[in-house]
Amino acid sequence: MPKMRFRAAAALVLTALLGPALWMPAIAIAAPADIATCDRLAAHPSDPDKPANVRGTLNIADVPAALKACKTAAAMPDAPRRIWTELGRAYEFDRQIAEAANAYRKAADAGSSTAMAGLGVLLLQGNGIKKDIAEGRVLIEKAANAGDVEGMLNLGSLYGAGIGGKSDLALARKWYAKAAEANSAEAMYQLGLMMQDADGGPKDDVAAKALFEKAAALDHADALERLGAYAEAGRAGEKDAKAAIAFYKRAAALGNEDAGKALERLRCPYQLKDRSNGKPVGRICFDGG
Repeated sequence: MPKMRFRAAAALVLTALLGPALWMPAIAIAAPADIATCDRLAAHPSDPDKPANVRGTLNIADVPAALKACKTAAAMPDAPRRIWTELGRAYEFDRQIAEAANAYRKAADAGSSTAMAGLGVLLLQGNGIKKDIAEGRVLIEKAANAGDVEGMLNLGSLYGAGIGGKSDLALARKWYAKAAEANSAEAMYQLGLMMQDADGGPKDDVAAKALFEKAAALDHADALERLGAYAEAGRAGEKDAKAAIAFYKRAAALGNEDAGKALERLRCPYQLKDRSNGKPVGRICFDGG
């Protein structure tokens, strides 16, 4: 079974279920600059509502600035639904989970598939609020069927783990494939795991490796670790210790702990033992180049 992970439009934290409408003190009058700043700092890259000239970001770098701009923009009468989605993301990155859920709810009720995906994950996680798996799954299904990338990715995880319904690995593959086609690195990685392990379909190391390569090109740490393992073992290709070390180094630099351990093993292949008791006393290491 692959590792199942949920991804929201921002981070994987959960909020409180909503009260009525989100109360927003009118501390300032929204100006076009506030809306533009909110878009620039907090729009999700795959949100179809974002302006065409806005690239979007997976990780909000300046959370205080995003909160300030998005709060002011949301205070505007008839604020676009994307502003509420972006405000939800800013709150989520600031760990104000109840506020994030309220903002997502407002945007989701207005039809935002990105907000549906974000709120759905918050409800599924249940950290700090009452967990609602049924509603969370419904929201993610709506988002996925509307073409939201995070929704498709998360629905694949739901089918894979059997959360909110029976496990169906074939459907998990299907939704991961859809998200992968939409350029989700995490979906590429998850689908690759399913193919290498023959989950939900035939085993195909060559196709799995190709998916890991695509995800690695997007700096996916776990996919890089898999490429290192494939190169080390000669899986779907020739053994290549030098390439394995290079992949492991990149993966470790991006935070993958398994890659760090594998790198150390390759760089230090020979263990020294105390001849009197056989206990390890060190290793002989070489520069991996």
